[in-house]
Amino acid sequence: MSGATIAAAKKRRLLEKEEQEMTGYGTQDMEGWEFKIVRSISGRFKNPDIIRKICEEEARSGWEMLEKFDDSRIRFKRRVDKRKSDGQQGVDPYRTQYGMGEGTLAMTIILAVLVAIGIVLLLKP
Repeated sequence: MSGATIAAAKKRRLLEKEEQEMTGYGTQDMEGWEFKIVRSISGRFKNPDIIRKICEEEARSGWEMLEKFDDSRIRFKRRVDKRKSDGQQGVDPYRTQYGMGEGTLAMTIILAVLVAIGIVLLLKP
Protein backbone atom coordinates (compact mmCIF):
# COMPACT_ATOMS: atom_id res chain seq x y z
CA MET A 1 0.00 0.00 0.00
CA SER A 2 1.17 3.51 -0.74
CA GLY A 3 1.73 6.09 1.97
CA ALA A 4 -1.24 8.10 0.73
CA THR A 5 -3.53 5.05 0.92
CA ILE A 6 -2.39 4.27 4.45
CA ALA A 7 -2.86 7.91 5.50
CA ALA A 8 -6.36 8.02 3.98
CA ALA A 9 -7.36 4.80 5.75
CA LYS A 10 -6.02 6.12 9.05
CA LYS A 11 -7.94 9.39 8.65
CA ARG A 12 -11.14 7.47 7.85
CA ARG A 13 -10.73 5.34 11.01
CA LEU A 14 -10.18 8.48 13.11
CA LEU A 15 -13.31 10.11 11.68
CA GLU A 16 -15.37 6.99 12.35
CA LYS A 17 -14.06 6.83 15.92
CA GLU A 18 -14.88 10.50 16.40
CA GLU A 19 -18.42 9.94 15.10
CA GLN A 20 -18.95 7.08 17.55
CA GLU A 21 -17.58 9.05 20.49
CA MET A 22 -19.68 12.10 19.66
CA THR A 23 -22.77 9.95 19.89
CA GLY A 24 -23.93 10.17 23.46
CA TYR A 25 -27.12 8.21 22.91
CA GLY A 26 -28.40 5.80 25.48
CA THR A 27 -30.51 2.73 24.70
CA GLN A 28 -33.74 4.69 25.27
CA ASP A 29 -32.60 7.44 22.92
CA MET A 30 -32.08 4.93 20.13
CA GLU A 31 -35.18 2.81 20.58
CA GLY A 32 -37.46 3.26 17.58
CA TRP A 33 -34.95 5.45 15.73
CA GLU A 34 -32.40 4.85 13.01
CA PHE A 35 -29.43 7.07 12.27
CA LYS A 36 -27.17 7.82 9.32
CA ILE A 37 -24.37 10.18 8.41
CA VAL A 38 -24.33 11.84 5.01
CA ARG A 39 -20.89 12.84 3.78
CA SER A 40 -19.68 15.37 1.23
CA ILE A 41 -16.09 14.84 0.14
CA SER A 42 -15.93 18.41 -1.17
CA GLY A 43 -17.04 20.03 2.10
CA ARG A 44 -20.26 21.38 0.61
CA PHE A 45 -22.01 21.58 3.98
CA LYS A 46 -20.35 24.91 4.73
CA ASN A 47 -23.00 26.46 2.46
CA PRO A 48 -26.29 27.05 4.35
CA ASP A 49 -28.28 26.74 1.10
CA ILE A 50 -26.84 23.25 0.52
CA ILE A 51 -27.69 22.26 4.10
CA ARG A 52 -31.24 23.51 3.63
CA LYS A 53 -31.51 21.59 0.32
CA ILE A 54 -30.24 18.29 1.72
CA CYS A 55 -32.50 18.61 4.77
CA GLU A 56 -35.50 19.11 2.47
CA GLU A 57 -34.51 16.08 0.37
CA GLU A 58 -33.95 13.87 3.41
CA ALA A 59 -37.20 15.02 5.01
CA ARG A 60 -39.12 13.40 2.13
CA SER A 61 -38.07 10.04 3.58
CA GLY A 62 -38.67 11.11 7.18
CA TRP A 63 -35.07 12.02 8.09
CA GLU A 64 -34.39 14.94 10.44
CA MET A 65 -31.04 16.67 10.79
CA LEU A 66 -29.64 15.83 14.18
CA GLU A 67 -26.22 17.49 14.06
CA LYS A 68 -23.61 18.88 11.73
CA PHE A 69 -20.18 17.52 12.60
CA ASP A 70 -18.27 19.71 10.16
CA ASP A 71 -18.46 20.90 6.55
CA SER A 72 -18.28 17.29 5.33
CA ARG A 73 -20.60 15.34 7.66
CA ILE A 74 -24.19 15.66 8.85
CA ARG A 75 -26.01 13.13 11.04
CA PHE A 76 -29.70 12.44 10.45
CA LYS A 77 -32.27 10.42 12.39
CA ARG A 78 -35.74 9.11 11.64
CA ARG A 79 -38.39 6.95 13.25
CA VAL A 80 -38.19 3.36 12.01
CA ASP A 81 -41.88 3.40 11.08
CA LYS A 82 -40.99 5.83 8.25
CA ARG A 83 -39.46 2.86 6.38
CA LYS A 84 -42.96 2.04 5.12
CA SER A 85 -42.79 4.91 2.63
CA ASP A 86 -39.30 4.05 1.32
CA GLY A 87 -39.18 4.00 -2.47
CA GLN A 88 -42.17 6.28 -2.85
CA GLN A 89 -40.35 9.59 -2.52
CA GLY A 90 -37.91 9.43 -5.44
CA VAL A 91 -34.94 9.69 -3.08
CA ASP A 92 -32.66 6.93 -1.80
CA PRO A 93 -33.54 6.95 1.91
CA TYR A 94 -30.21 5.33 2.80
CA ARG A 95 -27.84 7.48 0.78
CA THR A 96 -24.75 8.42 2.70
CA GLN A 97 -22.99 10.51 0.05
CA TYR A 98 -23.96 13.99 -1.14
CA GLY A 99 -22.51 15.28 -4.37
CA MET A 100 -19.52 13.72 -6.03
CA GLY A 101 -18.40 10.37 -4.63
CA GLU A 102 -14.81 9.30 -4.00
CA GLY A 103 -14.66 7.19 -7.17
CA THR A 104 -15.92 10.03 -9.35
CA LEU A 105 -13.46 12.42 -7.76
CA ALA A 106 -10.58 10.01 -8.37
CA MET A 107 -11.58 9.53 -12.01
CA THR A 108 -11.92 13.30 -12.50
CA ILE A 109 -8.43 13.88 -11.10
CA ILE A 110 -6.94 11.12 -13.26
CA LEU A 111 -8.67 12.47 -16.36
CA ALA A 112 -7.50 16.01 -15.61
CA VAL A 113 -3.91 14.82 -15.19
CA LEU A 114 -4.05 12.87 -18.47
CA VAL A 115 -5.49 15.88 -20.31
CA ALA A 116 -2.78 18.12 -18.85
CA ILE A 117 -0.08 15.67 -19.92
CA GLY A 118 -1.61 15.49 -23.40
CA ILE A 119 -1.63 19.27 -23.70
CA VAL A 120 1.98 19.51 -22.59
CA LEU A 121 2.99 16.86 -25.13
CA LEU A 122 1.08 18.59 -27.92
CA LEU A 123 2.63 21.98 -27.15
CA LYS A 124 6.14 20.59 -26.78
CA PRO A 125 8.32 21.77 -29.72
